[in-house]
Amino acid sequence: MAFKGQYREETVMATRGPYAKGAAKRAEILAAALEIIAERGYSKTTLKELADAVGLSQNGVLHYFGSKENLLAEVLRRRDAVDREAMESSEANGDMMESLPAVVARNASVPGLVALFSRLSAEASETDHPAHEFFAERYEEHARLVAGGVRQLQAEGGAPADLDPERFALLLGAVYDGLQTRWLYDQSIDMADLVRYFLHMAGFGGSGAGATNSEDDEGGAARSAGAN
Repeated sequence: MAFKGQYREETVMATRGPYAKGAAKRAEILAAALEIIAERGYSKTTLKELADAVGLSQNGVLHYFGSKENLLAEVLRRRDAVDREAMESSEANGDMMESLPAVVARNASVPGLVALFSRLSAEASETDHPAHEFFAERYEEHARLVAGGVRQLQAEGGAPADLDPERFALLLGAVYDGLQTRWLYDQSIDMADLVRYFLHMAGFGGSGAGATNSEDDEGGAARSAGAN
C-alpha cells in the first residue's frame, strides 16, 4: 500500500526558498535511483552508478541522505507517492478495493523495486536500522488507510458488515508482502489476480473480484512477469 511521503513536499520546496538547490538535487538523486533500480534491479545497482548518473561522488550522494539505507528508503517513499497518486486517480472512478489489484500489477512491472522493498523491509525490522522508522510508519499508514476504506465501504453497503477493518487491514498487508516475496521466486505468479481473489474471499464484490476466466488467465502471466 502506498502513502503520501515527504517527496512531494521536497519537490515543492525545490522551486523556492533558501534550500531550493539542495532540495532540487535530492529530488534529482531520487528520480535517478528510482529509474536505475527499476531497470537494473536492486542487487545490480551500485552507489557509484547512482552517483555517476547525477554528477556527484558517492560521498556527495550520501551527503543528501546520511546513509545508503536512508537513500533506499526514500526511493521507496517516492515509489509510494507515485502509487498513491495512481490510486487516487483510480478511486475517482471506483472504490479503493477495486484499485488495489491495479497497484499490485503496476508494481510487478518493476521487479527491481519489489526486490528492494522485500529485502530492505526485512533488514529494517531491527530497531537500530536507519530505515526502521520509515517502515514502521509505512505499515501503520497502510493499515490506517485500508481500515478507513473498509469502513467507508461498509457504510455504503459495499463490504461485509461483520468484517473487522483493523484485522482485515493487517491481513491484506501480510498478503501483499508475502505475495511479493513469493513472486520474486516465480514471476509467472499473477499477484494482482491473487489479491482480487483474497478480496473476493473477504466478501468484497465487484467485477474485478476472484477473476478466473480464460481472458484473465491469459493476461495474468504477462502482467506479473514485469518489464525486464
